[in-house]
Amino acid sequence: MQTTQYLAEIIKELNQTVDLMADEEAEKLVNKILESKKVFVVGAGRSGFMGKSFVMRMMHMGIDAYVVGETVTANLEKDNLLIIGSGSGETKTLVSIAEKAKGLDGTVAAVTIFPESTIGKLADIIVKLPGSPKDKSESEYKTIQPMGSLFEQTMLLFYDALILRIMEKKGLDSNRMYGKHANLE
Repeated sequence: MQTTQYLAEIIKELNQTVDLMADEEAEKLVNKILESKKVFVVGAGRSGFMGKSFVMRMMHMGIDAYVVGETVTANLEKDNLLIIGSGSGETKTLVSIAEKAKGLDGTVAAVTIFPESTIGKLADIIVKLPGSPKDKSESEYKTIQPMGSLFEQTMLLFYDALILRIMEKKGLDSNRMYGKHANLE
């Protein structure tokens, strides 16, 4: 297969994920982001990279958002929101962070393939995304892509869709957001 054929197949797989998501859970997450004083996002590996891009866009909207583990991350306080992106929902370091956030009276949202996972059970808000975990034997969802790629791509696009919904609710457009874009480049 040619590279462009693989790309077409990836796009086809991503198109199929849309109908497998619940709008109600996404809307709960949007509303919690908007009502939270601070929002924290965490994920391991590529899921973490997707979360970093989400935090950047929230910052562009004026939302007080942080990537967990960065040197400039604030402290989580009561009623702040922690969003955990984890395909398996079982990554030990992320489970520990979820438990810590719950102990601090934070709200935990899980973006995961497996709502019944340890992180899913700790979460107050669960957004189930389709995808295949690194260990494909656990998944009913078929993909040509390696490891968790489909989940990670779906998560990035889901986070971008959340941004569009938040922009709509806040009455923002790209021109207004660009004022908060980095300017020391």
